[in-house]
Amino acid sequence: MEHISEVFITAIVFAGIYSVIRLLVHRKERIMLIEKGGSSPEIKMDLPSFSALKFGLLFIGVGIGILAGSIIVATTVLIPEVAYFSMIFLFGGLALVISHLLEKKEKN
Repeated sequence: MEHISEVFITAIVFAGIYSVIRLLVHRKERIMLIEKGGSSPEIKMDLPSFSALKFGLLFIGVGIGILAGSIIVATTVLIPEVAYFSMIFLFGGLALVISHLLEKKEKN
């Protein structure tokens, strides 16, 4: 169980570092574009942003995946790493599919 937490902490740290670097580079590019008189094509005021919904559903899916993996480990003889990772990816992916379907329905 401690091995899984080490993997999660490492993944979260690297994802955080990557996100901050990407955000800073993206912001610098947008500022340079605005200074040259252009407008950022990514800024769309008329369409709603679904990023909060996508991340919310993804985190709910990951949480349900961890819970389901814990239940599977407690009730079966399945290897704990396999149970946790398979359930996290299964429910996380399912949450992203649901998010996509909701976005598609809202845009139509």
